[in-house]
Amino acid sequence: MLNLSVHKLAIFLVMLSVITLGTAYYIEHILMYKPCNLCLIERIPYWVTLILSLIILILKKFQRILISFILVSFVLGVIVSFYHVGIEQGFFDESLVCLFNTNENLMNTEDLLASLQNNSVSCKNVDFRIFTFSLATINLFISLGVSVIITKILFNYEKNKY
Repeated sequence: MLNLSVHKLAIFLVMLSVITLGTAYYIEHILMYKPCNLCLIERIPYWVTLILSLIILILKKFQRILISFILVSFVLGVIVSFYHVGIEQGFFDESLVCLFNTNENLMNTEDLLASLQNNSVSCKNVDFRIFTFSLATINLFISLGVSVIITKILFNYEKNKY
């Protein structure tokens, strides 16, 4: 059975994911701002959402389960974004995730030490802002908003079935 609310949500999530990922890659590759490791991790929920939303639109099956997975993905995104904003604001210390250069192969102790000494992008530095907000802050708001919307649709899932 097709759930019209979930169908509209899936279309919205595909558009949101494409715009968000496109913006992130534009800022990285065209504007030449190197992302930190947490910024890279914060992209994962959008990739998961893009893939699962396309599956919903194509198969029109397993909607509730797939939307639930998308919700879990965005809730995890909220947690990572909250942590990232906390690092930017000085509430939390940077973890090892922030210190490793993800582009290097760490095969031995020397490689690990060299990676730690390398000038990788710090998670606490905010080099790019939109309307005075860091990208991590914007992502926190988006992830939180999407989580609320998905939760509401899941609670009303049976009412909207046709």
